[in-house]
Amino acid sequence: MKSIALLFLVLVPSFALAQDPLPSWNEGPAKQSIVDFVKKVTSEGSTDFVPAYDRIAVFDNDGTLWCEAPVPMQLAFVLDELKTRAPQEPKLAENKMVQAALQGNFAKLLAGKHHDGLLEIIALTHSGMTTDQFDQSVRNWIKTYKHPRFDRNLPGMTYQPMQELLRYLRANGFQTFIVSGGGADFMRVFSHRIYGIPPNQVVGSCSLTKFEMIDGKPVLIKTMDHFFVDDKEGKPVGIHEFIGRRPIAAFGNSDGDQAMLEYTTIDNRYPSFGLIVHHTDAEREYAYDSHPPSSGKLVTALEAAKNYGWTVVSMKDDWKTIFAGGNKPAN
Repeated sequence: MKSIALLFLVLVPSFALAQDPLPSWNEGPAKQSIVDFVKKVTSEGSTDFVPAYDRIAVFDNDGTLWCEAPVPMQLAFVLDELKTRAPQEPKLAENKMVQAALQGNFAKLLAGKHHDGLLEIIALTHSGMTTDQFDQSVRNWIKTYKHPRFDRNLPGMTYQPMQELLRYLRANGFQTFIVSGGGADFMRVFSHRIYGIPPNQVVGSCSLTKFEMIDGKPVLIKTMDHFFVDDKEGKPVGIHEFIGRRPIAAFGNSDGDQAMLEYTTIDNRYPSFGLIVHHTDAEREYAYDSHPPSSGKLVTALEAAKNYGWTVVSMKDDWKTIFAGGNKPAN
């Protein structure tokens, strides 16, 4: 009898988990809209059935899969690089945008349609090295990173409900892609380990690399030539260029994702789904929309959600927990 009771205790939680693939989501319209859509497009014989080949889901990264406040993670990486290099490189320290970065003047860095100041300091810190050297510098940074408010490492700053959503979609035959304004090379270093998304399914801002033979070995050198910004209207372009198929589901959190959601959900030959993560929880994360800490402004996309029937997820109301590994009190 004891063995039967023990087996029951083991199986019941597993069965419950199997019945609820999104345990960190509160019951309500947001969660139900996801489940209904997945069921609709995966039910064979239904007029809404979508073949697995065309079940493409695209996700923004910053503010959608992980925290983007007080600054996006790639900017945090660049700032740490500048703090290390500027004292040793006078020419770098003289750059106006480098000075703005080190002074915390993010408004200056993020000004312009494509955040021109940010692109400039990315060019200074990301180009002129091999792709292997860049990968290693990102890996080294990840080992030491801690969020300034929550004291969490990089994987710990991902959103548990979105991690569950990624797994749920893949379990139902979806291919999940990141389509982000962040640097493709930066995200590809950790995308598989943190999200289960292989590097070849990451679309991001990028520039040309050039092939060289150095000391008899083939290498790729990062440049800032022909820079492509995978944000706003650039996201549908990036999807076409690098994925080659139109998504049926898109997930974002800001006006920068609006064009991607429109491309996915308007006049699609298949049933489609759009979702916006709304940052409404100042205690467990951050609360913002029209006035974000640095990036992630949400105004026009929030209005578009009403017109196009996109699901708007309130972090405060729809998520039982925020971060992977549970919620920790803020420092």
